[in-house]
Amino acid sequence: MKKIVLLLLVLVSITACRTYSEDDKQSFDAQIKTYLKKKGIECERSESGLYYKIIEEGEGEYIKFTDVVSFTYKGEFLDGEVFDNEKKPVDFMVKDLIGAWKEIMLELKPGAKAFLVAPPSLGYGDRQLDDIPANSILVFNMEVVGVK
Repeated sequence: MKKIVLLLLVLVSITACRTYSEDDKQSFDAQIKTYLKKKGIECERSESGLYYKIIEEGEGEYIKFTDVVSFTYKGEFLDGEVFDNEKKPVDFMVKDLIGAWKEIMLELKPGAKAFLVAPPSLGYGDRQLDDIPANSILVFNMEVVGVK
């Protein structure tokens, strides 16, 4: 599975994503708000449209854009279907991650745990991937295991 994730991250970094209209952005935002309300989860919303909650702060210095981060994660869709579940830590440079992960990593410290809901513009955009349909809103639970 690690190879698939790496391939997807490379694919995302070398291909351009379409620009979403304001109507698209509002629709994605409304879907996320409905999901969070239904689940009873309160999150912060960043300017980019990422909804997140830092569950555990972690310790030490904040992660930097140039760091290599070791983390575990579970990814699912709004309907609860799991599309990926990495229980063993995977290592990536922050700069090579999808937009949502880049953004949240810069808010975290080693040992931190976070929950996030990403609109398509911060995930895989309008690209159809093996298990992820185009324009998917993605939900992640992440834990930072280490930083190099």
